[in-house]
Amino acid sequence: MAARQTSSALQPPALSDAYPMANPGYGKRVAPDQLPRGASDFTLLPTRERYVAGFIDHLPEGASMSVKQLAKQLPLYGQQAISSALTALSVAGHLRRVRCPVGAGEETRWVFRTFWSRTARDNEWWATFLATETTTAQATAEAPSLTPNTPAPAPAPAPTAVPQQRTPPPRPEAPLAPSTTEPGPSPAYLALAHLGRTDHRLALSADDCAALEPRATEWLARGVSVDYLTSALTAGLPAAIDSPVGFLRHRLTTKTPPQLPTENTGSGTTAPTARSLLVECTECGTPGPPEALPDGLCRPCRETHSKGPGDPSPAPTEAPDIKAHMANLRNLLRSV
Repeated sequence: MAARQTSSALQPPALSDAYPMANPGYGKRVAPDQLPRGASDFTLLPTRERYVAGFIDHLPEGASMSVKQLAKQLPLYGQQAISSALTALSVAGHLRRVRCPVGAGEETRWVFRTFWSRTARDNEWWATFLATETTTAQATAEAPSLTPNTPAPAPAPAPTAVPQQRTPPPRPEAPLAPSTTEPGPSPAYLALAHLGRTDHRLALSADDCAALEPRATEWLARGVSVDYLTSALTAGLPAAIDSPVGFLRHRLTTKTPPQLPTENTGSGTTAPTARSLLVECTECGTPGPPEALPDGLCRPCRETHSKGPGDPSPAPTEAPDIKAHMANLRNLLRSV
């Protein structure tokens, strides 16, 4: 049974009035149905995680949750330590990082949010809560834009009598030339071409887009959206990419999504995807559905985390004999 750590040696700093807020739609989001704040909050966590959690819990709704901003306000730890603490808090069930689309059509953009719960939750609770958030977002997107009780249009005025005029005989119409327009680029090609605008490290040439187009088309044929394809290709990028086409070819090959049934809609508008909210891995930022990221971590990061602090270091083959060593030292001193 874990012992409660009631030491108050590390108290989080007082919240500054100038703490930066995130852009509208981003930042901290408070999860519902939490227990009241009390002195026993986070007592089962290690010292560093308890320190960071106490500070985050007092941040207002919409506050910036970036590692850089948190490290500026918490002088005891750097960015790497803050990032590790957020990962531990995600595993403990206190937070989930998500991304969700806002807008419609070509104006769709991704916003990044961090849901925070003072009360630790398990994976089932988070999956149910995030599914509810997805349903709410879809209902908002599907709401009709026309307001009820639209006033009927006013009747058109009666036409004014105009004297009859002579009109020239109609000219014979020239036959229409056959259309020579070629079909535009595919959605997969356009998604690849826009990657360079999303992140300059992924700028591709026309030949590169044409070479990767079949692999990206295969992703879309499996039922994923263009937004999901873009998010999967741009998440967790390294600091420098020497060959964007090689990097993207590797991701398109190794991260191919499972086959999903395509949705056919009768209207001309694009229906929202079945999974409009994606959870981000707290460690590397890889997106995915909530059930695919238990503890808020993708599979590689979850395996790394389970092998990290929990694994005992390899014990030496034979423990040193302290008494024999001290006796040997005494014998050496006597001989001097």
